[in-house]
Amino acid sequence: MCVTIFSHTRNVFHNKTSHPLTAAKATEQPEDFVSMLRLIATSLCLRCQHAPLLLSNLRACSTLSSVENQQTVEALYELSVDIQKVRKLKGWVLHQNPAYTKEVASLLRDMGASIPIIAHILAVHPEAVLCNPEQLQAQQELWMSVCPNHRELIGIIEKFPASFFSASSHLENQRRNIAYFQSLNLNKRIITKLMASAPQSFYRPVEQNQLMVCTLQQAYTELGGDEANMRIWLQKLLSQNPFVLLKPPAVLRQNLLFLKDRGFTSSELLRLLSKLRGFVTELNPDSMCRTLAFSQETIGCSDAELREIILKCPALLYHPESTLAERLEGLLSAGIGMPQIIQTPTVLELTTQIVNYRIHCLKSRGYDVSTGSLDIINGTKKDFEMNFGKLQLRRERPLFNPVAPLKGDD
Repeated sequence: MCVTIFSHTRNVFHNKTSHPLTAAKATEQPEDFVSMLRLIATSLCLRCQHAPLLLSNLRACSTLSSVENQQTVEALYELSVDIQKVRKLKGWVLHQNPAYTKEVASLLRDMGASIPIIAHILAVHPEAVLCNPEQLQAQQELWMSVCPNHRELIGIIEKFPASFFSASSHLENQRRNIAYFQSLNLNKRIITKLMASAPQSFYRPVEQNQLMVCTLQQAYTELGGDEANMRIWLQKLLSQNPFVLLKPPAVLRQNLLFLKDRGFTSSELLRLLSKLRGFVTELNPDSMCRTLAFSQETIGCSDAELREIILKCPALLYHPESTLAERLEGLLSAGIGMPQIIQTPTVLELTTQIVNYRIHCLKSRGYDVSTGSLDIINGTKKDFEMNFGKLQLRRERPLFNPVAPLKGDD
């Protein structure tokens, strides 16, 4: 291409008789002009040679081709991977070269993964085939330092493949973060869960995680938390919301200060911080102020009563007014009174669809939600099914003991 450019440019500039000014200058310094053209052509050639290097930097482990890599396609077919799904969602992977499909499948197989599981992993995360064997080996050793066995690791890879097949550039940060969390005496399962569900926190420098953990520990201590229980508290918090590590520490302090100004005591804030499961870092004073004002006006309670309701149902802090309005309207239209809602505010954590379904089930068994307790509606699906089963059993229980002898007239 460069030769063609040079030849074309040379012909254009050497045909200088077509213009009177260029024709006059053509005879003055022809050799200098040709040298200049050669310099331009050389520069273009060098740029052409560097272009593939720029493309390779975009895909560090492979180069992009205009046609599919048939070796990758055939290897995926042999593993029963849904090629059409890969083409639809991440077709660019099939154009990469080199790819290590067989090597990835072999590593997963050696860890105990079945063919269907391997096919599923490569269908949902085909980028895995772009990881070279050395990178895979390093990741396996890294994860096995906190994972008890290969079986559990395969289960994690099946659910969170992107967390395992990460870039080799993150490896050193991953090692340092694992060492840091181990130094906190956190359970290995907690560390594994953090790595799987919030891998970004392990990709960044360890100092950032140290800062957030120290902020959480300091808040726990300042609010009156017991030092002996800090490790368990921290483990539970990180397990419930791994993304808390990715939030700015200043946000946590800002939100706690806002709630303190609203009258919450230190012990209440500690209870609330635990119940919010780290979601306190998702909030901001403006949104909390609007939500609290709406809740107080709608429920019709005092500041002290509102704090008690929030301690039972922290959802009043983080759900927007529109969501709370919809749920309150659904409960009231079902015949449930506001005093019942105040007594069991956690019912506001359930969507209107779930509440309506559960009320319908209870009505079919003769249970009147307008007069009974809302505790039977509350809780998870498992909780409701257990409560509903107990209710059904009481309804069907006979009024007499069928094995007891009947008393007859003497």
